[in-house]
Amino acid sequence: MGFVKVPAQVFFEDVEPGDALPTLTVTVDERQLFFFSAATYNGHRIHYDKDWARTVEGYDEVIVQGPLQAALLARAITDWIGGRGRLVEYAVQNRAVAFAGQQLSFGGSVTGKRLADNTGLVDLDIAGRRDDTVLMPGTATVALPVRGGPRKEES
Repeated sequence: MGFVKVPAQVFFEDVEPGDALPTLTVTVDERQLFFFSAATYNGHRIHYDKDWARTVEGYDEVIVQGPLQAALLARAITDWIGGRGRLVEYAVQNRAVAFAGQQLSFGGSVTGKRLADNTGLVDLDIAGRRDDTVLMPGTATVALPVRGGPRKEES
């Protein structure tokens, strides 16, 4: 079994407005859609029954759930902020349909930063995309550790 490489911790001082977050690229398959529907008790057949999606709903393929896209976008952020970072605010809108088998990308950019009570707050514009199509725009605020600042006790 291999080891997962833990990304380096990002600190408040390391980011500036305009910086891009690393992009998370995912191709969601039908199996993942089925399991996500089961895990979230989502019985809408457009997410796991291709025949239903095509003949009854009129789609070309089964549809990637909006909450799954939102979760992948949150993952892109939390992967970037590291173990000492914290997602403080998160808001997205589901604006377009994504289908199984399409390559999707999740990421964003830094729009601002400020210190509040020795906490480094960083504002982000975020989005889930399929090529140039924005599927899920949003905003987020993360708290990043400040170099030389207080450290949380580790358990």
